[in-house]
Formats: sequence, structure tokens, C-alpha cells
Amino acid sequence: QVQLVESGGGLVQPGESLRLSCAASGSIFRINVMGWYRQAPGKQRELVATITSDGSTHYDDSVKGRFTISRDNAKNTVNLQMISLEPEDTAVYYCKIITCSNNRCYQYWGQGTQVTVTS
Repeated sequence: QVQLVESGGGLVQPGESLRLSCAASGSIFRINVMGWYRQAPGKQRELVATITSDGSTHYDDSVKGRFTISRDNAKNTVNLQMISLEPEDTAVYYCKIITCSNNRCYQYWGQGTQVTVTS
């Protein structure tokens, strides 16, 4: 059983910052990829950023230069530092991990944390 617990969401004004955290626990051998996705009302869930076990990162164009993803492999945590937040960043943010062992991979999702950016 694998559990992901997210924290750090909230209500902020445009231009402010937030830091999201996600902690993975349970039967985890090795986390290959950790990432953040978001889903705004009426829209599909979309990728925000991912980071591999060796630290390679990928960002959606809409957040490049404003969001930074990081991970702690020893603690199985992934963070998303968000600065210069915009109303368009309002969404439920989900943590996702991909673990692989014995040539099989599995993905797990967190329950989501709300981020609201409004003046």
C-alpha cells in the first residue's frame, strides 16, 4: 500500500508564493519519477512539473521560471515552490509518483490540495 499526502495549498493574492509538499509512504522500493499535476474547474488534469530520480526536471511552459520542483530521495518527498502566482494557477494540485520494480511500473496519486489565487 502506497500513500501520498500533500500539503501547502491555500488562498493567496496574485504575485505571492506558495510551497507544496508531498510525502510518499508505504511499500516503496524506488520512486522513478515524482511530479505535480493540476486540474482547474471544468478543465482536464494537466502536467505541471516532473523530476526523475537523478534530478532531471521538466516543466509545462506556463510555469517555467516561476515554479521549481525538487525532491528528497531519502525522505520520498517532492516539493513545488511556486512564485509570482497568477489567477490562472488556481486549481487542485495533485502529486503523482511512478515506481518500477521487476519490470513493472505503478503510478500513485495524492488526494489533491487546493491552490486559489485571487485578489
